[in-house]
Amino acid sequence: MDSFWGALAGAFGLVFALDPDLMEIIGLSMRVTLTAVFFSCLIGLPLGAAVGTFNFPGRTLIAVVLNALMGLPPVVVGLMVYLMLSASGPLAPLRLLYTPTAMIIAQMILVTPIVAALTRQVVEDLNREYAEQFASMGVGAFDRLTAMLWDARYSLMTVALAGFGRAVAEVGAVIIVGGNINHVTRVMTTTIALETSRGNLQLALALGVILLVIAFAVNAGVMALRASAVRAAYA
Repeated sequence: MDSFWGALAGAFGLVFALDPDLMEIIGLSMRVTLTAVFFSCLIGLPLGAAVGTFNFPGRTLIAVVLNALMGLPPVVVGLMVYLMLSASGPLAPLRLLYTPTAMIIAQMILVTPIVAALTRQVVEDLNREYAEQFASMGVGAFDRLTAMLWDARYSLMTVALAGFGRAVAEVGAVIIVGGNINHVTRVMTTTIALETSRGNLQLALALGVILLVIAFAVNAGVMALRASAVRAAYA
């Protein structure tokens, strides 16, 4: 018990002292995660909105595929990206394996289906309210899509935060394609796994505390955005 409290005290000491190694790991984690979520939203939001707004052949199949891809096993994604980027893979000349870029690619593959599927559901529900109005006004496809995205902006912010929460907690895929290399690809989740196996509980607990704070902050952000959306709807 004493060793546990000692490790916990040491963990908080690292956090409050702004330990350089700790800050480096957190900074890399945030850069990788935010970049992956940004590009995932860039792809997933328009894709999900288009599937939720328009009727076209294969729409149901695409919706089913997006929902299925939400449950992609991270280690499988990591393995596939590894094979693509390895020395014998088709993207070997890019030399991206064991780099932050490879980690971003893996996280994008995991997060994009989540963003797209949740966006589809949000926009599809909204489209039921506006479909007849848009048709009577002769609104074009692009204007209709942008109107849907704008009107659902609060809900879509929660979608982006959900994607962020998924990405920041990822360990399986990023450790495969990143290699958990010190000062290069070592992020919070992979460091926790490594340092726990080494018995360095202070650093592992410090990063665990930071992850918990981020999780609470993301959930608080989601709740605040939902409350803002409700207030805006009844304003």
